[in-house]
Amino acid sequence: MLNIVLLEPEIPANTGNIARTCAATGSVLHLIKPLGFDISDKAVKRAGLDYWPLVDVRVYESWEDFLAKTGAAAFWLFSTKAPRSYTQAAFGPDDYLVFGKETRGLPEPLLARHAERCLRIPIRAEARSLNLSNSVAVAVFEALRQLEFPHLTAQGSMSTW
Repeated sequence: MLNIVLLEPEIPANTGNIARTCAATGSVLHLIKPLGFDISDKAVKRAGLDYWPLVDVRVYESWEDFLAKTGAAAFWLFSTKAPRSYTQAAFGPDDYLVFGKETRGLPEPLLARHAERCLRIPIRAEARSLNLSNSVAVAVFEALRQLEFPHLTAQGSMSTW
């Protein structure tokens, strides 16, 4: 299963929306402190709606704590500064898709240390970036498309319409 990693997320609604994407896709959500909110914050819970029981959420004290506890080796760093499009990556079933905080993205030293693992989502030059939860959804569904949507149903539900 895919792993979504948020390094120091700041906005509770984004994390809640990402949790809902994780619930819908069976992805694990990894949160690396410091968080810009309390994980029990109403805004996070509201954005995730009733999907929280379907989400495997893991919290870490730091990037180093995350690496030590997960042993993550196959990870992709998403940044507006990356030279390569996410469509050029060959995603694996247990990869970690890493995203930075909403206001600053991922730290430059981390990007520099893993330049070959940095990806961007192409957007027009006049736009600064996509919303974090939208970026995660784009990346997750590209990875799942490449993996031929393992364990996901071929039909959707119209029950919320």
